Order: sequence, then C-alpha cells, then structure tokens
Amino acid sequence: MRSSFLRAITAASLLTTTAAAPAVADNLGAALVGGLLGGVIVNEVNKNKRRTVVRSSSVSSATRAHNRETQTALNYFGFSAGTPDGVLGRRSREATRQYQMFMGFPQSGNLTQYERDYLVTSYNRALTGGTQVAKAMQSPQGIRSILKVWHGAPAGNSGGFGYAGLPIEVSNAVDEIAAAGDPTGDQLLQRTGFMQLADLNDDGRNDYLIDTSAAGIPYWCNSGGASCTVMVFASTPQGYERNDFTAGNITTADFTCTRGECDRTEAQGTTLAAAPAPQPVPTAPIPQGGTVLASGGSQSGLSGIQLFATPAAPVASLTSHCSKVSLLTSSNGGYMTVSSITDPELALGEQFCLARSYAINNGETLVASLQGVTSAQVDAQCDQFGPALKPYVAQLSSGDSSAVAASMQKFVLQSNMSVEQLKNTAQICLFSGYRRDNMDVALGASLLLVGLGQQPYAELIGHHLALGFGSSVDFNRAQGWYQAAVTALESGAEPVFAPGQPERVALVKAASTGLTQPGLPKPVQASSGGAALPTFGSNN
Repeated sequence: MRSSFLRAITAASLLTTTAAAPAVADNLGAALVGGLLGGVIVNEVNKNKRRTVVRSSSVSSATRAHNRETQTALNYFGFSAGTPDGVLGRRSREATRQYQMFMGFPQSGNLTQYERDYLVTSYNRALTGGTQVAKAMQSPQGIRSILKVWHGAPAGNSGGFGYAGLPIEVSNAVDEIAAAGDPTGDQLLQRTGFMQLADLNDDGRNDYLIDTSAAGIPYWCNSGGASCTVMVFASTPQGYERNDFTAGNITTADFTCTRGECDRTEAQGTTLAAAPAPQPVPTAPIPQGGTVLASGGSQSGLSGIQLFATPAAPVASLTSHCSKVSLLTSSNGGYMTVSSITDPELALGEQFCLARSYAINNGETLVASLQGVTSAQVDAQCDQFGPALKPYVAQLSSGDSSAVAASMQKFVLQSNMSVEQLKNTAQICLFSGYRRDNMDVALGASLLLVGLGQQPYAELIGHHLALGFGSSVDFNRAQGWYQAAVTALESGAEPVFAPGQPERVALVKAASTGLTQPGLPKPVQASSGGAALPTFGSNN
C-alpha cells in the first residue's frame, strides 16, 4: 500500500464526512489528521466512555490523545504511568525516567520526539505479535526486553550509539544536517516528521528515515523547496548503511530495503474521484422480465422481434447464504457438533454465519455509542476502506496465510496510525461490510484485524476462502487461515466469536480438516426458492 493512496483516502474520507454532517466538523479535523478512516469513530467511542464532560482545559483534545498514547505505551512495557488520562503528571514523568534509564537515554523525565517515536512505534509493533515478541515475554525482563532487541547496536566496527540513543551513523547524520543551519541536533529530533522508524528490510531491527524538509534548512532542499534530501538508514550486521534520495511528502511506506540497500517504491497513482454520471441511451420499451439486447435488426425474419441478453450471474450473497444455512440447521435439529459432522462445508457455513452475527452485533454496539455520526457516514467511510485494502485481499488467491499476514502486518507498522484507531475502524467496518453484503469491506477488515495481531479473526478469512464469498473457493489456502485461528485459540487467545461454546474450536478444526479429505459426503444444497427464510445477525 502506497502512502500517496492512504493520503488520498484520508482526504476523501474527510470530504465525505464533513459534507454529510457539519455538526461533527469540529471533531473531524483532529480525528482524521494522520489517520486512515476511523478517527472520528475512535474519538467518539472514547468520548462516550467518559461520563464527566470537561468544558474547559488548557490541554487540547489532540494533545490529550497524544499523551494517552504515550502513557499506554509506557504501561505496556512495565513503566507504570498510571491511568492513561492524557495528563503527563508526576507519575508519568517518573515512568518516563525509568524508560529512559532502561534504554540508556538521558534521564530528564521528558521525552524527546525521537524517544517518544521509538516508544510508541515499538508498542504498536509489539501488539502485532510475532516470534520476537513471544520470546521477549518469556525472558527475565519481560516484554520490555524487546525494546533493546529492536534498538540494539549491531556487532561490527561501525556499530554503536550516538546521542539520544541513536545508532552512531544516524546520530552523525543529524549533526551533519544541523551543521548547515540554525537548529541544533537536539532541536531537530524534537520536530514532528523529521525522523520515522520502521523495519524496512525485515531483519527484526529498526531502520531510520530522516526527512530534511522538517529541518527547515534551505541547504538540504531544491530551489523551489518541493523536494528535499531524504536519508534512509538500513541495518546490517556491520552497522547502518545510508541511502540518500530527493523526494517530498514521503513516509517509510515509500521505501523497501534489502539488507543495507534501499529503493523507493513507485507510487500507484490512484485517484479517488467520483465517476461521471452515465449518459442516457435511448432504448426501445423493455418487456417485463427481460433486458433488450437489440431491436429492429435486419437479420432475416427477425425484424421487430426483441432479443434478450443472457442474465448476468448474480453475485453471491452471504446474507442469502446464511438464510439457507439457518433453514438447514433448523431442519437438522441444531448446529453440527464435533461428533455429528456429516458435511464439513455445512458445518463451517454454520460457524461462518454465527461469526458474522457476532461481528454485526459487536459493530452495532460500537456504532450505537457514537454521537453525531450517522450510519450513512460510517458506511461512506468504510466504502473507502475496501479499496485501501484491496491489494492485500488480492494476495489471498496467490499467497499463503503467513505471507499475506506478514504483508498486512507491515502495512500496519508503516501506516503511522495508532493500533487503537485501526482496530476500532476494522471492527466497525467489519460490521458495515457484513450488514450490507459488501465482501470487499468485510474481507479487508478481517485482514486488517489479523495484521493487528488479532489472530482469532483469521477464521473469517478461512470461511471466505472455503465458501467463496469475496474470493474464489480454495480449500487448501483456507486451511492456513483456519489453522492460524485455531492455534491462537488453543494457545489461550480470547475468543471473539461465541466465547461460551468451548467445543467450537475443535469443531472448526475438525470441519476445516475435513474439507481436503476425500470421500466425505457432499454438502446438501439448499433450495433457492422461498422468499422468507430465517437469517442470522441483526438489522440486516
């Protein structure tokens, strides 16, 4: 996913929402800056959780959100900052000193921009999980040990730390930039956007991007100021290698690295613009029950006879499918169990529809708590969400579950958005997608949740692949996603669907395994007739 695409989506989302509801315009500005789609959703949900309304404060809402994120990250790594209330008081400053002491930074009690960026980036990265995180949790120092793993100086002659705890190569570059103008290196590190962190070469350690446009030093930019020097530092066993580019308005998502060598990824010029209204085409009157293909043709003997096109194949409707599954379940006396599986596809269909129902109910709860945000606004934002993740959905037909999940995780880490915002957006758009039978939105939301480390949601992707909703049917690829969800649940992850059914994990495991075993009974096909069939979910 290219950063230019994300910025376009953010702009489109802002325009869509502000046009629909001027009443919430004051909230949207701060909510959507730096966010994908759901900033307003997250802010409203958090606001509703606070029962006391503070009418005046010297700290802006944007600053409080910024501070809460810092406090949450400190608490996660065991530096107790207390309840994340957005006010950096005595307890937060002490937690900051403990973090700085642990990392070997100057113990001022106030975070530099770099120190905060590293803390919050590591927190978001840890939430997505992975082998390194699992090992860190088992270490004597606990999860905080991952901070040093990701930040550690490499072995070799050129490794080491400069000031502010930066790798020496990065530290020297900061000094080089500062030498050409007025700001000091310490002042540059306080500037938002001057430095960004991400693992660009997938070696498990942080890489660094310095954007000199934030330095405000003409020496590093061209005469028009449209583009400035961008330095990308990629980690190697011998130290950090520097790669210089000239660019403007970039993020870490614009670069890929192989060991120490980095390249800029070409942007996909995607424009989110309204399609022109179709021009009316004169047609002959259409008889009931058909679509005119041609009229008055000169074919022998056919003049004046209406010809009809072959009806297009209908798009598979999950709502309709769940209605049929519900009817079959009722006819069979209830849901299949581990001991009574006769049709793996039907068993998985029952569980898919059950999971869909839970996702809709959870999303409805979130949306109902919003103030000043309409369902139409939510749907409009989520309709931008589907295209944003479409490239990742497309990978499902060619990549295995681990490769696609890793790609999604990289998107999360390079999005420069908070995990809380992405998670809330994904859960609400999952509801919006399933409620409206929009499989692009629902499948994209499921993928994003997996990328955020919510592995139980991988079950949904398995269902989509096994039953062919939003993707082509692929039993073998579905297996990987089912296995990811089952492994997480068997390892103690909190269930997100039907938590009161302890046998459900074993049922999904047995039924998904049965998909690829020969000789099992074929699924019972539900009749396509009947308009009033029972459905799962709420408010479809």
